[in-house]
Amino acid sequence: MSIPSSSAAPEMTSSSVTSAQAESARSEVFALRSFSFTSYMTMAMIVSYFPLFFLDRGYSASQIGIIYSTGPFISIFANLMFGAVSDKYRTIKKIMTLLLFGQLVMISLLFTTDTFFTVCIIMLAFYFFQTPVNPLSDSLILLSSQFTGTPYALIRIFGSLGFAFTAFTMGQLLKFTGTSATLALTLGTVGLTCLLTLRLKDYQGSMRKIEFSGFYKLIRKPSIVSFFAIVLIVSISHRMYEGFLAVTMRQMGASDSLVGIAWLFSACSEIPVLFFLGKYGHKFKELPLLAIASLMYAVRFWLISEVESPLMVIPIQAMHSISFGIYFSTALRYLSSIIPDEYRASGQAVYAVVFSGFAGLISGTIGGSVYEHFGRSTFFHLAMALALIASACFLVKHLFNRNG
Repeated sequence: MSIPSSSAAPEMTSSSVTSAQAESARSEVFALRSFSFTSYMTMAMIVSYFPLFFLDRGYSASQIGIIYSTGPFISIFANLMFGAVSDKYRTIKKIMTLLLFGQLVMISLLFTTDTFFTVCIIMLAFYFFQTPVNPLSDSLILLSSQFTGTPYALIRIFGSLGFAFTAFTMGQLLKFTGTSATLALTLGTVGLTCLLTLRLKDYQGSMRKIEFSGFYKLIRKPSIVSFFAIVLIVSISHRMYEGFLAVTMRQMGASDSLVGIAWLFSACSEIPVLFFLGKYGHKFKELPLLAIASLMYAVRFWLISEVESPLMVIPIQAMHSISFGIYFSTALRYLSSIIPDEYRASGQAVYAVVFSGFAGLISGTIGGSVYEHFGRSTFFHLAMALALIASACFLVKHLFNRNG
């Protein structure tokens, strides 16, 4: 009787270990999806309703552009700093908790003033804590996939759901309360996200000692520099559209709820694309996909320059699926293939500096001035031209890589 029992013991132990690992992976995926959902709730508030909040405070398009450019300006330093600190001390979770607490403090300070200069300073500090969260979160999700077996896109989908949920529900709520409730609602989404960081787990890349001289040498490679240069071009056009869509719709006569519905359509449209790319994206070459996404950006910007009714913006927003939906997840996948794991957070930080920092700074300052002095049509035609250039550059880079 002792022989069967001794041979069965290892099998039972192995089975229990496997079951425990599977349960742990499910728990970790749930925590990451919950965090992604709530963090993008905050993003929806910032993108969709902060411009209307400042517009109702009497700020001009140029002033709103300046406020929005403070974020990209400080993100250049914040993303690089926190990305390097994350790689050096091998933690993402603790840094994100600190960043979210900083956001809570800055939003609280916005309740105390209406002075434009003071608001700019507070928003500068807010963006210092806000802009590094997404790239650090992306790094955490990408690193988690080798432990949980869940692709990046299948977690990032929940960010889209959070964005969509907030864009719609907050729009309906603000329809009755007015934009004065924007700060209180954002305070709630940031607070919830901060609490959820407690359930996250830190994931590690390679355990090799980090030599940042190697990272700087890596990002000076012509192939990587050219990729970031093209990303900058398409990101400027994306940030122009994102920063001034709400203002454009308001000038067309749209209500806050209609603006929310427009953002709802864009967020929902990217969900099936992210799901598809999560399952089958590895079968397609990244650079041609990025060229297609940039071309769709150009078509989208041209259409928005031509319409006169805010209702027509709704179907145009559905093109978000084949512009941003393809672009963002594919760009991250390409980046992960050219940046080693031990430099993942720093690589994501550089990407964020280009995508949010330099692109946002240029689109906020120059774009805001173009919008105010030359009008909506010229503004979006400029964005369209930049997207077309980026599309052509991605194709040229693909052909060069293939023939090289």
